[in-house]
This record gives sequence, C-alpha cells and structure tokens, in this order.
Amino acid sequence: MADLTLTSPEFDDGERIPDRYGYDADNVNPPLEIEDVPDDAESLALVIDDPDAVEPAGKVWDHWIVWNISPDRTTIPEDWDPSVDGAAEGTNDYGETGYGGPKPPDREHTYRFKLYALESSPALDSDAGADDLESAIEDDLVTEARLEGTYPA
Repeated sequence: MADLTLTSPEFDDGERIPDRYGYDADNVNPPLEIEDVPDDAESLALVIDDPDAVEPAGKVWDHWIVWNISPDRTTIPEDWDPSVDGAAEGTNDYGETGYGGPKPPDREHTYRFKLYALESSPALDSDAGADDLESAIEDDLVTEARLEGTYPA
C-alpha cells in the first residue's frame, strides 16, 4: 500500500496558501484531499500549526485541531464543518473552536497541515489543544502525512 498522503487543490506542498484562507480574509479552511489511508486506521486527526510563530508568539501557534475524522473520508471541503460528519474540533490559539486561518504578525510563515491515521478514536473535550491531541494519540498512531504552505505577513 502507498503512504498516506495529504494534498490541496488550492496550493502545492511548500507553495503559497491563497489569501482567502487567512484569518483576516474569508477565514475558511482550504480544501484538502486524502489518499491511501491504511486499512487498520479507525480514525483520522488533523492539526494545522505555525512553527514560525515561536519567535513572535513564544510558541508554535495552533490554527485547527480536528479528530475522529472518518478513515473513509477522501476530501475535506473548503469551509468544512467537522461536526456534521461526527468529527470533533478543539480550541485553537485564537481561543476559538474551529479553524483559524494564517495571520503572521512579522513576516512570511510556513504552516504545517499534519494528518494522522489512528488505530483509535480519541475521547477529548472541545477545549483540547494540539498538545492534548498529540499526547492522546501517541500510542495509537498508524502513520502520518504532512502538507506545508506559506502565507505572507
């Protein structure tokens, strides 16, 4: 079987994320495409973060935390509401539940879209952040995929 992959029809890996997905623009998630989910995955989880925020914010900034995504899902549509499909969202570093788009304060930043295939379905509260999710899944990780995009200040 091929490796789990995560892509977007809106930008290629390492390329610029279109403006409309930014926090001060439409603030909706870009569409994502998922391929080659392992057969033994019970659920998927997604974390979008900004490691370049460490200098201005003092930490990696979490933009979207989603878990209990069906392993049968092959697309995450633009402006997706995970709760409609039985998935759950955590609290991002804007203090909001759901997607919070890029908003670099100082320069162009790189954003990581991390998709995890899991052999469980984590039971977390809606105030869970990325650290909570990543701690909860560390023993249940089957594989992961990553997509990166940049966004200008």
